[in-house]
Amino acid sequence: MKKVERINIIMRYINNRSHFTISEIMREFNISRSTAIRDIREIEAMGMPLVSEVGRDGGYFVMHNSVLPVVRFTDNEVKALFIAFMATRNQQLPYLKSRQSLAEKLLGLISENQQDDLVLLNQILLFEGTNPHNPDLLELSDLPHPMLEKLIQILLLDSYLWITIKEEKGIKSYPIYLLHLYHEKSFWMIEGVDLKEEKKKIFSVDHLIDVETCSTKKRLSKKKILEKLSKEEERTNFVLELGPKAIAQFKKYHPLKVSLSYTNPFQTTAILKTFINVNNSEELTEIINWLLFLGEDIKVREVPEEILEDVQERLRLYCP
Repeated sequence: MKKVERINIIMRYINNRSHFTISEIMREFNISRSTAIRDIREIEAMGMPLVSEVGRDGGYFVMHNSVLPVVRFTDNEVKALFIAFMATRNQQLPYLKSRQSLAEKLLGLISENQQDDLVLLNQILLFEGTNPHNPDLLELSDLPHPMLEKLIQILLLDSYLWITIKEEKGIKSYPIYLLHLYHEKSFWMIEGVDLKEEKKKIFSVDHLIDVETCSTKKRLSKKKILEKLSKEEERTNFVLELGPKAIAQFKKYHPLKVSLSYTNPFQTTAILKTFINVNNSEELTEIINWLLFLGEDIKVREVPEEILEDVQERLRLYCP
């Protein structure tokens, strides 16, 4: 990166913060201490109002009177934003009610020529789920689960949650530490740690009835929770390698409340690890049926003998 370009980016970085240190600049931009100090001095000389603080934890405070100009988008950046906006228009995303006002504000930031380009793109680009007769139409099925926005709002405050889920056997509540909220195959999923069982579980947001912060007094840090999980994984007795066909089957149906760990950037291979209670006959039968459902595109790394024997017996019956 050229010096002029680096200083420009550092100015943007600084302008978005009320306080920073030389160490942060060194780490963020992978430069030496002397280079960082020289760059900061040049930025100060340009007129950016910085106040230095002496001491072990000292750094720089950025005064409110920023000298940076209003953000301007290039033509390519505007198109990238707009196309990303269009691509997610008919998906179950939160805050869809704000979509119209966002579009109006984006158009208000750009020139007339850029606006004309976006109008043309809106006419010719169609994405999955878009109504070709009315691209701006939002079907009722496009709207996210009504609890999703509440869940996100609470997550911004606390990762310790008390969730109430509708299950086949009735309504059940769980105290969880939420690890991820993700969108897969048009469904929103919660991946969290059940604080009672100290096990990682996955819940569908579609089955979510209520969510609130968990008022448990004993709170562990995320690091401690992950350490406990890693110890729990030592009890793992069920490990599969899945190829692309098996991954597709997994996404259609899986009785296990666990997620896949993808082993390549294209998400065409993955590993599944969990613990199977072989003393639970109902769970065991369900797992065996599901293994056969996955098909041949799997490699078994580790599996309880009870499951392996039953699968082999069924295969002999089906394929004598």
